[in-house]
Amino acid sequence: MKALVLTDVNQLKIRDVPEPVMGNQDVLIQVKACGICGSDVHGIDGSTGRRQPPIIMGHEAAGIIAAAGSGVTNWKKGDRVTFDSTVYCGQCTFCQKGRINLCDNRQVLGVSCDDYHRDGAFAELVAIPQHILYRLPQGVSFEQGAMTEALSIAVHAVKRTEISPGDTAVVVGAGMIGLLVIQVLRASNCGKVIAVDVSPERLRLAEELGADVILNPQTSDVLTQCSQLTKGRGADISIEVVGITSAVQTAVSVLRKGGHLTLVGNVSPQVEIPLQTIVTREISVNGSCASCGEYPVCLDMIADKKVDVNKLISAIADLTEGPLWFKRLYNKEPGLMKVILKPNS
Repeated sequence: MKALVLTDVNQLKIRDVPEPVMGNQDVLIQVKACGICGSDVHGIDGSTGRRQPPIIMGHEAAGIIAAAGSGVTNWKKGDRVTFDSTVYCGQCTFCQKGRINLCDNRQVLGVSCDDYHRDGAFAELVAIPQHILYRLPQGVSFEQGAMTEALSIAVHAVKRTEISPGDTAVVVGAGMIGLLVIQVLRASNCGKVIAVDVSPERLRLAEELGADVILNPQTSDVLTQCSQLTKGRGADISIEVVGITSAVQTAVSVLRKGGHLTLVGNVSPQVEIPLQTIVTREISVNGSCASCGEYPVCLDMIADKKVDVNKLISAIADLTEGPLWFKRLYNKEPGLMKVILKPNS
């Protein structure tokens, strides 16, 4: 089969590779759409240590079941599906408590690190354990299905945040996840959603997708503006989806006393936080990692058009064009959001 393989640092090539080995609890999926994640783009230069070559990346995908193992139940050849990016064991303490994203034996599709190697979905076929499969609703395309993973991260982050009807929320970062968070907040009865980003283009899209107010820290005093918008009280919640010191500090500064901060972004492994502000104002801080069973909710939101994922798709291309699109994304070409590759176009 054909696959897009990271053969070396910053080297992506289309290669003929063996078909994946399928266990008796697995299904073999003919991949119809697979999105390029920011973690894939960041990973190709070796800086993250989680894309060690050679590896077939790709964990945001959807397709058709081509074959099923002998122990597979409730799934059959021809079913239209998407799947979680996290392969969890189902047996450890965290899995037993329903916190599958914290599984002690967690693996992520398309990741190769010191602990494990698991090929992903930038290929014509991928083997997936049946317990992470989800059926695509009627009317949801493969491309939309491939957006479910990103949406699940946003839904999980909002679920981790204590929200009351009418709350004012600040979303710091209007990239892919931030734009999805804005839409999920809007569907969660937030009273006002404020988007903060340095990109005018992303801020325009944030406004189009439901942000009531857009603020650019390069041209506005975000703290002053948020204070005025909340009559001097401060925002009830903030969700940070960048992962750098300046963004985290902004997310803390805009909060009222007793406010709630959820951290999603992790571009930097370490950031400086205003500890005294967090302590003396009793700010509640939550981390949010990946997703935790939110796929059915996400698929319903897409099917019911409560969230618009189509506006976040910049391009759909054949898998053979993958190296070019990775290069354009790595170089941060303006205007690009989600690029979806089709291994079986």
